Amino acid sequence: MATLFTRILNGELPGHFVWRDERCAVFLSINPLTAGHALVVPVAEVDHWLDLDVETNMHLTAVAHRVGQAIMETQRPQRVATVMAGFEVPHVHLHVFGVNSMSDLDFANAAAGVEQGELAADAALLREALGTSG
Repeated sequence: MATLFTRILNGELPGHFVWRDERCAVFLSINPLTAGHALVVPVAEVDHWLDLDVETNMHLTAVAHRVGQAIMETQRPQRVATVMAGFEVPHVHLHVFGVNSMSDLDFANAAAGVEQGELAADAALLREALGTSG
């Protein structure tokens, strides 16, 4: 059975994409901690990040770095955090989001949902920033 993220990657479920290449995709979280909270997800369905090949892991990190720069540019947080926990969906994913305090790292504070228009606007801002960042 395909994971929730595979279904999003395959277009079976909606997603607000900001990046896509042959190895990974980035789309916004529907339960964000902060505006622009993005998920970097490998195309390959792998449950635990330690099971990723090193090259894919490095690629995810490089993409997360670019997305983090776009979040910094568009959302202007004090910092950009990355978290790779993997408990919610059994498919490796790297959370990338702006933070202004340690409390922004608490997943208990994630939004229960966000308006689709807000997600679309945040995704458009990030896509624009990614298109001009190199």
